Amino acid sequence: MGQDQSISNQQYPSSSYPGAGRSSGGTNGPGNRPRPTPHVSPFQQPAYNSQPGGGRTTRTVNTEPGAFEIPGHQRSAGQIRAQVRIPAGVRPGQHFAVLLEGQQVMVRCPDRASPGDLIAIEFQASTFIVQVPEGVQPGQTFDVMVRGARQRVTCPDGVRPGMQIRFSLPPASDGGGLGGAGEPAGSTGGGMGSSNTSGPSPFEKLYEVVVPQGVRPGEPFVLLADGQRVTVTCPVDARPNQKIRFKLPIVPTNEQLQAYEMRYNKDGWVRCLGQDVKFHWFRVDGSNREQGGTTNAVVGVGGSLGRPKNGKFSIENTAFVRAFKGPPQSPDLVLLPPSEVSIDTTVPGTRLNFHTLSHGAQLPFDKKIEFFREHCNSLRTPWERGHMEIRVRRAHLLADSLMAFEGISTANMRKIFRFEFLGEPGIDAGGVAREWYDQVTDALFNPDFGLFQYSGVDQMCMQISGASGLVEPQHHRYFRFLGRLLGKALLDGQIVRHHLVRPVIKHILGWPVVLADMEYLDAETLQNLGKLQEMDPSVLGDLCLDFTVTENFLGQSHTVELVPGGANLTLGPENLDKYLEANLRFRLCDRVKTQLRELLLGFYECMPEALLSIFDFQQLELLLCGMPNLDIEDWIRNTGYGGEFARLGAQHRVVQWFWEVVRNDFDQEQRARLLQFTTGTSGVPAQGFAFLQGNDGNIRKFTINSISLDQSVFPRAHTCFNRIDLPLYKTKKDLKERLSLAIQMESSGFSIE
Repeated sequence: MGQDQSISNQQYPSSSYPGAGRSSGGTNGPGNRPRPTPHVSPFQQPAYNSQPGGGRTTRTVNTEPGAFEIPGHQRSAGQIRAQVRIPAGVRPGQHFAVLLEGQQVMVRCPDRASPGDLIAIEFQASTFIVQVPEGVQPGQTFDVMVRGARQRVTCPDGVRPGMQIRFSLPPASDGGGLGGAGEPAGSTGGGMGSSNTSGPSPFEKLYEVVVPQGVRPGEPFVLLADGQRVTVTCPVDARPNQKIRFKLPIVPTNEQLQAYEMRYNKDGWVRCLGQDVKFHWFRVDGSNREQGGTTNAVVGVGGSLGRPKNGKFSIENTAFVRAFKGPPQSPDLVLLPPSEVSIDTTVPGTRLNFHTLSHGAQLPFDKKIEFFREHCNSLRTPWERGHMEIRVRRAHLLADSLMAFEGISTANMRKIFRFEFLGEPGIDAGGVAREWYDQVTDALFNPDFGLFQYSGVDQMCMQISGASGLVEPQHHRYFRFLGRLLGKALLDGQIVRHHLVRPVIKHILGWPVVLADMEYLDAETLQNLGKLQEMDPSVLGDLCLDFTVTENFLGQSHTVELVPGGANLTLGPENLDKYLEANLRFRLCDRVKTQLRELLLGFYECMPEALLSIFDFQQLELLLCGMPNLDIEDWIRNTGYGGEFARLGAQHRVVQWFWEVVRNDFDQEQRARLLQFTTGTSGVPAQGFAFLQGNDGNIRKFTINSISLDQSVFPRAHTCFNRIDLPLYKTKKDLKERLSLAIQMESSGFSIE
């Protein structure tokens, strides 16, 4: 087979060597201090690396740590890559015709090529012809598959279902979500227009509703409009029982909207669509449930402000939502009533809008994750348009990783990352990345490092340490780095083994927090605050409490005022609610405001907040950390077999011994170590073992492959492929001893295939 050659004439499709490229220095992200740009010499010896879709690509070797931007092979959305064979009789420099994608393409024979050689070419696709599906009306859009990718087409005026239309692909964009405008197939019009909006523009509809009893001017209330839960603000000149009118961008069919209605039942909080086409929070409880699904059915107003109707502070129900205030470059983190906080219902550069997000929120968890992954993939920059190489020294893992991430621009955070431990032979086909995530998060969450401490409930979850600034003066940089890491992990489907306490998970989602969430931080203090509400109001003054708290950091006590002048403010029955609210604000936000602010800002540089709105806080934790327990039966069901194990699978004698040891002899830690030994991580995806990832994020099952004892007396792991090579042991005892030793080894080396 001939070698791929190059065609330089731009009038014709070009053939090229696959994947050749050069390295350039990373750029500084917004707000990051300037750093020396890593330099890569173009004359250094190349090494090979894998890339999605097969083939090979060259990269230059660099011995310096840092983040390096590797340019890709830019192609427009209308370009097609193909391989063709040079016909007999064609000489170098001559042109010959080939039929590709139903069109004739002229190709120039490269220099030094011969008849029979296979060459790679790229050519610009012409227009495509598709048939309008049933039920699609002019102005509406429908999806078609073009070369394995979904494209959105707008039905032209005057076209009916069943007719054929012609369209062309629009130029590529960073956000994905390409679309095309069509025209009748018989038309002789010019080039097609392109659409890169967030989807079809919804219809506006005028509604009329009666203001319910108890609603005051300027206060929001919730109603059902055509099956869609929405919030409406009472006009300043309106009163209860008075009719008001408002418009909403809403699809005009009950069936569509009832399918998309958002139903959050966690903590009674629901997201509702507001007149500003943003999601707003509303609390649903026994006093303000929906009265039915008819148009303009009023839901109620009681909990919409995050405070019970009687105005008293409630440990369980009085809620606040974190929000950013101030300039985007340096916003302040504050807690506001839920009614004052909203989030966007669109993601720039995608087709996501409030319809698709509402639909995604209703899906079962496994389908919801598929929905989430699909839209994450649309956000990621394709490999062909470049990727990032992160090179770190194992002995300086945290410092090198921090420096590398600080040198990556926000736009480049959505590129595919490849990780390399300098001086080690491992090639990142997925396993090196998993090890990097594991080891870096181990270091960041280690209580000895000072950023985090164990929660007030158990040592399974971590809370932000209020003393992190005393232990690590540059702690704000590390929290911004951790936020980016967590957002990137979600975007790429990586597992983070360390669980965050529930209040932090809620802050990431922008979910309402209540004083009861203190249970995960300091259960004893929460219990004492609850007793204050149960006391006889007349004895509160006898406690001699003021509006301060005492913090103990590194053996020293510090007094912190909960409100300005709090040291001179005595607790009494008249200000108990204010005292409880001040404690909520301090303990759930202000105590770690700097750290939390940096973590959230870093997180949202990678992950759009709107896309996370489909999850509740429990689902987000599962998505980020994987299933907390290893289901042995699920593990066995989703295991593949190779070598001599392929024919009998789980019925092979050695495989039976393996699973007996795992099920009956290993404890949870050993099972986790076995999984880490084989896959590079001790966690599994939220859907279970069926969704273990291998090369480049593709699904790759846990696999047991047989090898002879002559090849190795110990099991060998190939973490990039989720595969363990298991010797054909003679006894179960030998298998148990050798497997136990293998998973206890501290070696982090990778076998290269």
